[in-house]
Amino acid sequence: MTDHHHHNQQQPMTKNLHESASSPSTRQTVRFLTAAMIGLSLLVLSGLTLTGTVIGLIVATPLMVLFSPVLVPAVITIGLLAAGFLFSGGCGVAAATALAWIYRYVTGKHPMGADKVDYARMMISEKAKELGHYAQTQTHEAHTK
Repeated sequence: MTDHHHHNQQQPMTKNLHESASSPSTRQTVRFLTAAMIGLSLLVLSGLTLTGTVIGLIVATPLMVLFSPVLVPAVITIGLLAAGFLFSGGCGVAAATALAWIYRYVTGKHPMGADKVDYARMMISEKAKELGHYAQTQTHEAHTK
C-alpha cells in the first residue's frame, strides 16, 4: 500500500515536469542553446585549425626554402610520371573497351550504337556506288571523245 501511495505522490510531480519541459518557450530555449553551443564549438575548432596551420607554416618555411632546389624538380617529375601513367592507363582502358565492342559487334551480339554503325556503313556504301557509277560514266565519255 505504501508503494501505491508513493506512486500517487510522484505522478503529479512528473506530470508538472513533463508539462513544463514541453512548453513552446522551453523547447525554443533548448534549441537556441543547442545551436549556440554547436556554433561556438565550430568557431573554437576553426580558430584552433587556423592557429595550427599558421604554426605549421612557420615551422615548415625554413625547411621548404632549404630543400626547394630538390623538392620542386622532384614534385614536377612525380607529377609528370603520374600524368603519364594515368594517360597510358586511360588509353589502355579505351582500347580494351573498343576491342570488346568490336568483338561483340562482329559476333552479332548487337552492342549499343551498332545500329548507327550499320546506318553509316549503308550510307558510305551507297555513296561509293554512286561515285563508282559517276566515275564509270566519266571514263566512258572520255574514251568516246
